[in-house]
Amino acid sequence: MAPNKAEVLRRSVLDAAVAISAEIGPDAISMREVAREAGVSHQAPYHHFGDRAGIFAAISEEGYAELSKALLHSRTHGATSMCEAYVHFALQHKGHFRVMFSNDLCNVENYPGALVQADRAFSILLDEVTALLGNDASLSEAKAQATYMWSVAHGLATLLIDGPLEKKLGGITDVNALIKQVAQLASASIHA
Repeated sequence: MAPNKAEVLRRSVLDAAVAISAEIGPDAISMREVAREAGVSHQAPYHHFGDRAGIFAAISEEGYAELSKALLHSRTHGATSMCEAYVHFALQHKGHFRVMFSNDLCNVENYPGALVQADRAFSILLDEVTALLGNDASLSEAKAQATYMWSVAHGLATLLIDGPLEKKLGGITDVNALIKQVAQLASASIHA
């Protein structure tokens, strides 16, 4: 079934906001700029999202849902693949990634849909880490290990997107090889 006019308009506004976030950064998102970028009336973003925070919540909800899909897809290949999937998600969805973890832009606790998706993404990682640690591991050990892996993947993604990593390393000839190597180091700590 084809989407109706309202769904198409909402999608256009959301896509414009994500594009602005990816190209310039989320601070550049304003209702007026999103409307201009989407080629819609100045009132359209307000009609579909209420305010700027509503757009950030929608970006976060969609981003966490996509991150969950990426993590689930990689889960069958182990923790290393999950770390890689996280970084690749960030690189491929820069506009979402720059918003999702910024509580000053969107505190997902205030948006039930975004919170559900954020919790789901972390639960996927925690479940995999718990399974890899085995039955003897406590919940606090599993949470600490999942937090460590998440921190490494998030840090690498942030450094690749917005940080000085390439300059500090003297260039990166194969970003995929670097991501794999860092993910292997992070997941090796499970068995240490």
